[in-house]
Amino acid sequence: MITIRLISPADAEELAVLVRANREHLAPWDPERPEEFYTTAGQWQIISDTLRQGNALPHAIVEAGRIVGRVNLSNVVHGPFQSANLGYWVAAAVAGRGVASAAVAAVAEQAFTTYGLHRLEAGTLLHNVRSQRVLERNGFQRFGMAPRYLRIAGDWQDHYLYQLLAENWLAARGGAA
Repeated sequence: MITIRLISPADAEELAVLVRANREHLAPWDPERPEEFYTTAGQWQIISDTLRQGNALPHAIVEAGRIVGRVNLSNVVHGPFQSANLGYWVAAAVAGRGVASAAVAAVAEQAFTTYGLHRLEAGTLLHNVRSQRVLERNGFQRFGMAPRYLRIAGDWQDHYLYQLLAENWLAARGGAA
């Protein structure tokens, strides 16, 4: 069973072990990272800074009591926008087993029911079909392509953009729109 929970600085060591073990697996989909990123101190600093900034809701993806990835809501904006960006990754050992899909479903539910958001946006590299399927399984709709959107693996790369609106999420679950 897959669950998510807000991450804390106490998770730094477990996350450092996980990102080190998955460095090659994640490299094609991630920005270039400094060596500090792969250390407990680096993970602790990233988590602490993210929580202190207050505009993100970083979650751990947990299976059988172990962290197996992250699913994050970043750039959280309230007021009339009520939106956030969604990002996620899973360890190579659990890839292709529905873990990312379950985590995205769980964080979408939290975003719309607990956090009161109206819209989630996510981007994928054009060739990242697996990630596109994760989003589509969860009701995200592609609405555009952003040229040179993010610097991934050392290059500015194009991304497909997806969104999920609260009313579409609710309607897909049989609720009123």
